[in-house]
Amino acid sequence: VQLQASGGGLVQPGGSLRLSCAASGSIFSIKLMGWYRQAPGKQRELVAAIASGGITNYADSVKGRFTISRDNAKNTVALQMNSLKPEDTAVYYCNAKSLLSGGTWVDYWGQGTLVTVSS
Repeated sequence: VQLQASGGGLVQPGGSLRLSCAASGSIFSIKLMGWYRQAPGKQRELVAAIASGGITNYADSVKGRFTISRDNAKNTVALQMNSLKPEDTAVYYCNAKSLLSGGTWVDYWGQGTLVTVSS
């Protein structure tokens, strides 16, 4: 599975950005897609995830501001980020979790995309 992310950039506090990620390869094995972020000096953390059936999960810090969506036909996942705060500044990574035959879960990562929230 290959993941190609796009959409980062610089935005003022209170602004919006939309991240997109396209999956290719063995997409049939993907069960969960999501976004993680890593700020300088901090561990990578889950931002939002969405299962193939549409169930979503969000970090408490982004609930009500971020929305994750998935287009199974196009094999894409998007993260709409509204009301951005300086503390949202981080490198954002697209993630896909695949379930392989035999019951093994594998993580795939896209290249990071930098989101900077600053005035």
